[in-house]
Amino acid sequence: MCEGRREMAQKKRSRKDDIIRAAAKLFSRKGYERTSVRDIAREVGMRSGSIFYHFDSKEEILVEVMAFGIGKFFEAAEEALSHAKSPVEKLTYLFRAHLEALLVDEHRDSMNVLLYEWRSLSDEGREEIVKLRDRYEEIWQEVLDEAKEAGLIEGDTKVLRLMILGSLNWSVQWFSPKGPLSADELAEAFVGFIMRNKS
Repeated sequence: MCEGRREMAQKKRSRKDDIIRAAAKLFSRKGYERTSVRDIAREVGMRSGSIFYHFDSKEEILVEVMAFGIGKFFEAAEEALSHAKSPVEKLTYLFRAHLEALLVDEHRDSMNVLLYEWRSLSDEGREEIVKLRDRYEEIWQEVLDEAKEAGLIEGDTKVLRLMILGSLNWSVQWFSPKGPLSADELAEAFVGFIMRNKS
C-alpha cells in the first residue's frame, strides 16, 4: 500500500516537473501574458483542465518556474562553496557557479523567466520570490564581506553585490559559448576586475 502511494506521488511530482519545464519554455519564448494554460497543456500533452490538478492558477506555475531558477542558483553556490577554502576561492567559485547556473542550456528558459517576468507577478507572488532571492543574495553578501575583511576588495559591499549580480545576470544578453571566453574565464575576469579596482 505504501509502495503504491509512493509511486503515485512520484508520478505526480514528475508530471508537475513536466509542466514547470514546459511553462518555462513557453514563458521564455512567448512571454507570460501571451501564454495560455491551454498552450502549456498542449506542450505537455494533456488536457488544459488537468493542469489545475497540479496548480491552482497560471501564476502559481510562474512562481514555481522562478523558484526553480533560484533553486538552481542555491544548488550551484552551495556545491561550489563546499570546495572553497580561502576568501579568494570563495569569491571565484561563487562567480563561476552563478554563471554556470545562469548560462547552462538546460536551465536557460527558467533563468530567462526569473530575470524578465517579475512584472507579471502579483504582490503575493512577488513577495514569495523576493524572500528566496534575498536568501540567495545573503550568500553573496557573506562572501563579499569576508573578501573585504581579507583586503581583497574595498567599498560598500551591499552596493557591490547589487552591481555584481546585475552585471552577471545581464550576461545572458551577450554571452555566447562560441565566444572568446568560456563561463569559467568570464568568472575569473569578473573577479580580477573587482579586485583590481579597489576604491
